[in-house]
Amino acid sequence: MTFGVRFVFFLQAFCLLTIHTHGQKKEDATAEEVKIEVLHVPKECKPKSKKGDLLNAHYDGYLAGDGSKFYCSRTQNEGHPKWFVLGVGQVIKGLDIAMTNMCPGEKRKVTIPPSLAYGKEGYAQGNIPPNATLIFEIELYAVTKGPRSVEAFTQIDMDSDKKLSRDELSHYLKQEFERDGKKRDASVHGSILADIFKKNDHDGDGFISATEYNVYQHDEL
Repeated sequence: MTFGVRFVFFLQAFCLLTIHTHGQKKEDATAEEVKIEVLHVPKECKPKSKKGDLLNAHYDGYLAGDGSKFYCSRTQNEGHPKWFVLGVGQVIKGLDIAMTNMCPGEKRKVTIPPSLAYGKEGYAQGNIPPNATLIFEIELYAVTKGPRSVEAFTQIDMDSDKKLSRDELSHYLKQEFERDGKKRDASVHGSILADIFKKNDHDGDGFISATEYNVYQHDEL
């Protein structure tokens, strides 16, 4: 994964923690389940995906009712596989469930009920009607550490006190900008740092604690 992609996801993890997929309702989640059919598993099946991992995959989406295709990642974004963080609402809840415990090279066909997709409202922009059951054919290419991994926290936390100071984050951002090699106005650095603390320092103590940082609930922290 290139630095540009990695750094974009680092910033997204800090700044977009409240993102939810359009049309998905928390209150719609019921006892209905995602049906998973494993089509192919490679001989070497590791690592397996878990909440917080950064995944790279192609997937096609169909309406179960008439079999029509409403989405194909191979025709989007110049055909590049999709990058997203698992389990944080960047895709519908049903896909977060369906792609858990999956390994690179694995293929699955999954059936997702309306309550774990777009519910009673549907998603008109995506040509998905109300109460639609969805079918996805998925091929997973890569499973990597997400932008809020324990490793990332440890790297930023230079004094190992389980919390991130402004100086520590400023130093980390400076290093990342230097690796990127692109010239930026000094105000960009300050703006990003201010935004990170505004959206993550929930108790206002001037630090981002392991709990505030750890949106993926890692036991290691």
